[in-house]
Amino acid sequence: MTEISQPPVAKRVDSRREFHGDVFNDPYEWFRDKSDPEVTAYLEAENAYADAVTENLEPLRQKIFDEIKARTKETDLSVPARRGDYWYYARSFEGKQYGLQCRTPVQDPDDWSPPLFDENTEVPGEQILLDENLEAEGHEFFALGAASVSLDGNVLAYSVDTTGDERYTLRFRNLRTGENHDDVIAGISAGVTWATDNQTVYYLTVDDAWRPDTVWRHRLGAGLPAQKVYHEPDERFWLGVGRTRSNKYLMIAAGSSITSEVFYADADDPDAEFVSILPRREGVEYSVEHAVVGGEDRFLILHNDGAVNFTLTEAPVADPADQHTLIAGRDDVRLDGVDAFVGHLVVSYRSEALPRIQLWPIYATGQYGAIEELTFESELTASGLGGNPNWDAPRLRIAATSFITPVRVYDIDLATGERILLREQPVLGDYRPADYVERRDWAVAEDGVRVPISVIHRADVTLPAPTLLYGYGAYESCEDPRFSIARLSLLDRGMVFAIAHVRGGGELGRLWYEHGKLLQKRNTFTDFIAVGRHLVDVGMTRPQNLVALGGSAGGLLMGAVANLAPELFAGILAQVPFVDPLTTILDPSLPLTVTEWDEWGNPLEDSDVYAYMKSYSPYENVEAKDYPAILAMTSLNDTRVLYVEPAKWVAALRHTKSDTHPVLLKTQMSAGHGGISGRYERWKEVAFQYAWILDAASTMPPRDEAVEEQGN
Repeated sequence: MTEISQPPVAKRVDSRREFHGDVFNDPYEWFRDKSDPEVTAYLEAENAYADAVTENLEPLRQKIFDEIKARTKETDLSVPARRGDYWYYARSFEGKQYGLQCRTPVQDPDDWSPPLFDENTEVPGEQILLDENLEAEGHEFFALGAASVSLDGNVLAYSVDTTGDERYTLRFRNLRTGENHDDVIAGISAGVTWATDNQTVYYLTVDDAWRPDTVWRHRLGAGLPAQKVYHEPDERFWLGVGRTRSNKYLMIAAGSSITSEVFYADADDPDAEFVSILPRREGVEYSVEHAVVGGEDRFLILHNDGAVNFTLTEAPVADPADQHTLIAGRDDVRLDGVDAFVGHLVVSYRSEALPRIQLWPIYATGQYGAIEELTFESELTASGLGGNPNWDAPRLRIAATSFITPVRVYDIDLATGERILLREQPVLGDYRPADYVERRDWAVAEDGVRVPISVIHRADVTLPAPTLLYGYGAYESCEDPRFSIARLSLLDRGMVFAIAHVRGGGELGRLWYEHGKLLQKRNTFTDFIAVGRHLVDVGMTRPQNLVALGGSAGGLLMGAVANLAPELFAGILAQVPFVDPLTTILDPSLPLTVTEWDEWGNPLEDSDVYAYMKSYSPYENVEAKDYPAILAMTSLNDTRVLYVEPAKWVAALRHTKSDTHPVLLKTQMSAGHGGISGRYERWKEVAFQYAWILDAASTMPPRDEAVEEQGN
């Protein structure tokens, strides 16, 4: 066995932070300067230490990687989606890190049945629009942002990020010749939207805090600079731009965490002026969809004005304030969205902590028909719209999955109601859903609130068993059922996978979110701990076999529970963790800080917010006590949660804690918030994490004891 080296020892340099009469000496703030060679050297030393400590797990990592690869159909095609005169789909090939964007001509305009090609069959008239592998050549990191074809099908607008900092370069490809246009626009946000003239595109740029703050209009061949269309001066607001499915309107959405405003313009007018649909009012959120009802243009407006879980209204385009209610708000149902088509609506909502969808016909008379609920066999099924770019089509594409059911893609024949299964995500080998169990459980939080838990394991598992408990709990994000091929490598080794649907998420509606943010943020942490204790109390696992997992805001959760209940866990894996939140939120010059004040509060202006955040900040509350084994993973070019946060946290843990359990920091030196790029590289990273989790959750002696025994 390779001798386990000592961890790097970070120097401590006094750095004084003072707000509201509180002084905090931050000894590791010097990590923030990533241009400093000493910082880079330290991160590289941490990587070397992590590799040395986990070297014994290499055979397990390789086995897990091989399992993921063996279960994945590497050469594959997606189900084609029709747009205009073509069927569009994606391809993957064995041995290739990235996918190909492709299309083939529609053979019969009246036939809406998608051609289901076999991966070994030659596709008639196939055109490769973009080979991501070619675009990625020479780059350690690659991410495709936009890949949008003009309405006439002749030009592809695509954007790429080759550093991981989420600033993309936009290019245009002539799909008749295969050559790129001269137009190249650097430093944009990911997306791009075509106007209906097939020459004009809209895109976003970001400010110094990485906030999409400006919408630009560019006409092919017109040269730069592009025309500035709209700038959002309020630093709390992000922008988005898009086109309605009807292709009639362009929309600019401005939104903070609690307030929104939508502007619209004629998509046929390349010089269109955008007009506000409803003026912004603090605390009121709304979104807008275009529909035609009884031959009249209407805006469908989903808003929370007087309805905490949102209500759906409709109004004439000419007078959006003249609204009447289509679906009233309810305490037990959270309306999530509405999609309009010719002749029907699709309403997305949440009930009993699960996403659901309904079909709602619109008759030519302007009357709405009876709502049809789309149901599925499993209680824990998540369903939603698939690719439906067409305003008027005889079929509706939907997708459904559960924790043990691979993704299934269906077309619904709108005339007959027939549900046509087009594809089930392939899982190679002998996978049988009947060998696994998925179910809902509930824990009771310390204030008496019931917290939902999703539980997945093999049917033949012996309890108590090693368990991985995942949590997030922020931004109203919902941890819905999702099938994972990689997760089978945990389940088949006898591990239980559980998700704590804690407050701060949106699973149980808007109040579930609001009761886990701002000055109620601690509910997120105590809910997670309650779920962990519940799993122990019911005999599902034991603390020496329980590992916690979370990333980003879920990484904050990991850091908080490490301080609050370290005895409950054998290990904690924190991915790109937001573990120094107070330092970040105090600095409005950092990416995203100002936009985050609606989520966390503004500690600059409010001493109560400052004190509350300080009370739960993982970095500032590390204590001289025993902690479980900890693995923190981050990316050097992450612009959302800077690498400096986990680096400081790990250094503070090593300096302060009283146990000998290893604390590891693994930094991807060429990646962003989403981690490393390339599917094989991602599988390797998953294998690294899963091997560490299995080791931490095992019934083996603690690592320091095992090392001592081997030394003897």
